[in-house]
Amino acid sequence: MPIRYAANLSLLFPELPFLDRFAAAAAAGFTHVEFQFPYSYPPDLLHAAIASNNLQVVLFNLYSGDWEAGERGLLCDPAHRDHFRRALDQALSYAQTLACPRLHAIAGNLAPHLSAALAHTTLVENLQYAAPVAAAAGITITIEALNPIDNPNFFLTTSRQALAILRDVAAPNVKFQFDFYHLQITEGNLTQNFRTCLPHIGHLQIADVPGRHQPGTGEINYPFVLQTIADSAYDGFVGLEYKPSGATVDALQWLPVSQRAAM
Repeated sequence: MPIRYAANLSLLFPELPFLDRFAAAAAAGFTHVEFQFPYSYPPDLLHAAIASNNLQVVLFNLYSGDWEAGERGLLCDPAHRDHFRRALDQALSYAQTLACPRLHAIAGNLAPHLSAALAHTTLVENLQYAAPVAAAAGITITIEALNPIDNPNFFLTTSRQALAILRDVAAPNVKFQFDFYHLQITEGNLTQNFRTCLPHIGHLQIADVPGRHQPGTGEINYPFVLQTIADSAYDGFVGLEYKPSGATVDALQWLPVSQRAAM
């Protein structure tokens, strides 16, 4: 089936202020967008930028601590349990205003005082708390494996680990956010791992390796990867979460304008 793409406005169009990126995405032919952290802007202001450009939001992240300071989420540390629940409430409020059906809950770093077993248990318990709350709002929660080169000390780094977490959570609206960039760095074997994970995948993201630039700039065979996705039963979105190597309009040339709109 045709792939449905979403422009990630946290990384694409960096030459523009964030609120101007919605119009730029629409002008480039996109009908769907995602972004990382919207919390610097009032939800009504974001809604206006989305609605005025006839866009739909497919995903954004829960607040995940001080990103610039190296924090990477609130899920796996018992000390952050209350912080996580407040972040969930905040994200659900934004999601309701923005009509967004997916929220990414970033797993967090493995703190020195934590064992991997306790981090796993805490993460599962937090997701089991979040699942019915999100389900009542019609929202899917995703978790993502991040590579440990870019994110030292991150707890969730492999697809196998993600599937173990989902098995223990056992909630139909908690899914795996399969990012080809991160998983190429961590484990490779991309298309086979995609097929293995497919029943549990709730969102896809792409970027090339190295550099996290657009497809065609690195080692990943994206024509083959994208054909594999198109030939599969996956019916969600593919987020373009990459850093343009130059002007964004030039870094979109790999994707024909006719394929940027999605129903």
